[in-house]
Formats: sequence, C-alpha cells, structure tokens
Amino acid sequence: MKKISILIIILFSIQVLFSLDISRLNESNNWEIIQDEQIWIGWTEMSGFPICKATAMLPYPLESISVIIEDVDNYTNVFLRLTESQSLENDVIYIVLDMPFPFSSRDYIIRYTKEKSDSKWVFRFTAVTHQDVPIMKENVRLINAAGEWNLKPSSENETMVTYIWNGELRGDFPKWAYSRAWKTQGNEMMEWLKDALGD
Repeated sequence: MKKISILIIILFSIQVLFSLDISRLNESNNWEIIQDEQIWIGWTEMSGFPICKATAMLPYPLESISVIIEDVDNYTNVFLRLTESQSLENDVIYIVLDMPFPFSSRDYIIRYTKEKSDSKWVFRFTAVTHQDVPIMKENVRLINAAGEWNLKPSSENETMVTYIWNGELRGDFPKWAYSRAWKTQGNEMMEWLKDALGD
C-alpha cells in the first residue's frame, strides 16, 4: 500500500512538472491574428503547442462574469458545445466537448486555480489524470489541455475578458483546419458568455 501511495505521488509530481504553464505567456508574444474585430482572436506557439487567445470588452462588471466562470457544474448550460461538465473534486472537473460531424468528441480533465485581486481575476486550468475517468474509445482525450480566463475591469460596468487555451485538437482533426476551429471556438466562448450575462 505504501509503495502504491509513493508511486501516485511520483506520477502526480511528474505530471505537474511537465504540464503546460499558460501563466508564462505575456503580451510580448508574437500573436498571429485570426480575427481583428470586437472579439479579437489570435494564436502563438509555446513549448511546441498552439496557444490561442480571444479577447473582448464586455459591458458587465467583473463580479458578474466571474460568477459564471466559477460555476463549472453549469458549463453545459452556458457553453453550448459542452455535453458534459462534472466536478470530480473541489478543483478538478471533467469536460466533454462536442465536435462537428464526422469528428470524435474531445474530453479532458483539468485542475483549476483562482487568483483574485482588485485589478484582475484569473481562472487558470491545466490537464490532470483522474482514476474516476479512464480514457474512453469514443472520445479523444486532450492530455495537454490548459488555459485561463483573465478578467480585468476597465470601469465599474466594463470588463476586458481574455480566454486563452491550448489549441491542440489531437486525433482525427486535420491540422489545416485548426485555424478555422480556433476562430469558431473563440467566438463561441465569448458569445455564449455574453448570452449568459444577458439572461
């Protein structure tokens, strides 16, 4: 039993050591622009992965937006491409992402952290493994999933919202279509967030 516990600790430490650290991104990264409109979308490369970013100014206070992002069990009612959003632990969530036909669904398990201050609010997540969710043959597991929501108030009722994610799709999704998928994802996430805020 002791050997198993030690092995679990070692495996967890290795996973944390090699997980993708989105917090190392900064504004000086060279972003290739995909869309330059009210919702700005771009991508860059980090540690060999395509990192995507969508940014928009939303006419809502930071607190209203953060309540929606923190409510991980309600994600399927907000972000409509998600077919499952299940809390496994206080800070671990399992998510299934529906993909357009003929592609397999994607799923991932993430551990998240929250950082709050007067000047910004960050909800950061990175991939982990979990004994309650083995890899399923009908889904492609995004083993390198990582990203963050970053909220910065510009006034009492306006917030700059930035969503950053690892755009790697793995499996059967063709790389030539990545840019189109990133544009769709960035627009959908921001539009669905706005729709939820408008309810």
